[in-house]
Amino acid sequence: MAAPMRRILSSVLLALTALPAWAQSYPRHTVKIIVPFAAGGPADIYGRTIGQRLQEVLGQAFIVEDRPGGGSIVGTDAVAKSAADGYTLLMMSNTHTVNESLISKKPFKLLQDFVPVAPVNYSDLVLVVNPSVKVNTLEELIALAKAEPNVLNYASSGPGTPYHMAGELFKAMAGVQIVHVPYKGSSGARTDVLGGQVQMMFDAITTMAPMARAGKVRALATTGKTRSSVLPEVPTVSEAGVPGYEAVIWLGIMAPAGTPAPIIERLNGEINKVLNDPQVKAAWAKQGATPMSMSPREFGDFLRADIAKWAKVVKISGAKVD
Repeated sequence: MAAPMRRILSSVLLALTALPAWAQSYPRHTVKIIVPFAAGGPADIYGRTIGQRLQEVLGQAFIVEDRPGGGSIVGTDAVAKSAADGYTLLMMSNTHTVNESLISKKPFKLLQDFVPVAPVNYSDLVLVVNPSVKVNTLEELIALAKAEPNVLNYASSGPGTPYHMAGELFKAMAGVQIVHVPYKGSSGARTDVLGGQVQMMFDAITTMAPMARAGKVRALATTGKTRSSVLPEVPTVSEAGVPGYEAVIWLGIMAPAGTPAPIIERLNGEINKVLNDPQVKAAWAKQGATPMSMSPREFGDFLRADIAKWAKVVKISGAKVD
């Protein structure tokens, strides 16, 4: 074998053997977690929890940066264009899997421009109405919506978000016509429902439950398969009048495509340690959130299945954003 070829092969072998050790020294400086949603929502809150715990065990700062806009497109595109070195991560949700079929003109493709790192958690949503709406049950709400089509309106944090798609799925399955009022983030939507400018909203139970308990809104139904331990007195949408209905919000972390596999594996391992921590599980259970522990490959399979699931819902609902 010629000397130049031997030197090339030696360099390749050295790089391959050094890669795991290099990954073990990751991170060497600050890691940024981009949240493409407004501050105060579940992605922001749990992104900061994950970031703080990773900072404690990995010894470098994990900074959360909220970049809302375009139904998650603005912040997500920023991550897609970032260096694939493990120092810029995306805090994503099922907004992203919905957008694969809802928004045809995006500057990225989820499973082409990103790689799965780890899921974080999932939680039910809760359908709430402003107290000025003269209904006390989901059945009464459906009757009102059918008697006065396109009079009631519901807020969401933007097209393609779980709050939006929960509303569209409800419209399709309940056979009602209510008007979608999109906001740039969940905080603005929530504020206007509390203020009565918009009549109703599907919101994360982790965020809205305290307001329902305080009487600021009226909780009519939760969106899981079974009743939530956070609001056990509130029936599910399925048992309250729309059989088979289910919609949740889940969160996860992805990285730009090309990020070295050892870094992905290290992040996945450390995140799963956080998710399996009994204290984290107990704290999240009180908020209505359940950890989701998966390998990167399992999370990838989950993402593909969720994209297919919501493509069917988008088709049924007729929702589209171009």
